[in-house]
Amino acid sequence: MSRSLLLSLLRALSFPMISPTIPALVARAADHPSLREYVSFDEREGTAYACFRGVRIESAYQPIFDVSMNGIQTLWTSPERADRFGDELGFQALTERADGAAFDPFDTVADDRELVTLDRLARTLHGINFFGAQRHGMLFLRVHERLLKSVKYDHGQHFSSVLLGFGLNPSRVVIELPSAAVAHRTFLGYLVNNYQRYGFKVAGNLPNAGHILSVSDMARLDFIKIDGGAVLRDAMAKPLLSYANRLGIPLIFDRVSNEMQFDSLQQFGARFVQGPLFEPKKACAEG
Repeated sequence: MSRSLLLSLLRALSFPMISPTIPALVARAADHPSLREYVSFDEREGTAYACFRGVRIESAYQPIFDVSMNGIQTLWTSPERADRFGDELGFQALTERADGAAFDPFDTVADDRELVTLDRLARTLHGINFFGAQRHGMLFLRVHERLLKSVKYDHGQHFSSVLLGFGLNPSRVVIELPSAAVAHRTFLGYLVNNYQRYGFKVAGNLPNAGHILSVSDMARLDFIKIDGGAVLRDAMAKPLLSYANRLGIPLIFDRVSNEMQFDSLQQFGARFVQGPLFEPKKACAEG
């Protein structure tokens, strides 16, 4: 364990455990030098938000459902009410502007150092709103390929120290690696080991079904994610599920957008699903 991570853990243990409410976590953020000028609490909405370069960014969450049990029929007959009947594995964090539109920092920030700062801010914001709202399950956070290249080593160290300093548990956070990283077995192994060393779980997004062969003991992922519609178009759902089962790694079908896709995946034995079909109010653009 690194000295900085050990110190963060000791600091977390030295504080009495705070009630993980959003206002309490925002107050804790005010004591953090890299967060205090950005993170605020919206009393009317009851959520935390952040301002960066004149843009207000907020958190949104897309549920990831376990439909292996009795929720299946309910989801099929009334998918828009899935949030009331499915068992949630966790939630995918999405970054939005105040008007509800998706906010993609990679389209607006050219400087890599500033991008790292903004990404760390967004992750912390999502963590505050997730844990502070007493959500159950796991928090899934995407990592962009450009960020992986910007941070040379100790991936996950900073965010782990922030969570521990807030009295929060990194093991409930799933870091999602982009498909470009999953396509390179050696690099994938390096990243997975880094993030898991700092307490996180790790998911890998497959660019296509064939890249599941990149997943091995060198990169023991906690989850595998893939576009459910693309898998069905390529007629790869059954062999992909079979191989994932042999690996013993849960497979999440992402971007499920209609009932036909869901029905087909369910017939092949899919357990974990995510996408616009299961959003109770509106489909959020992925951020």
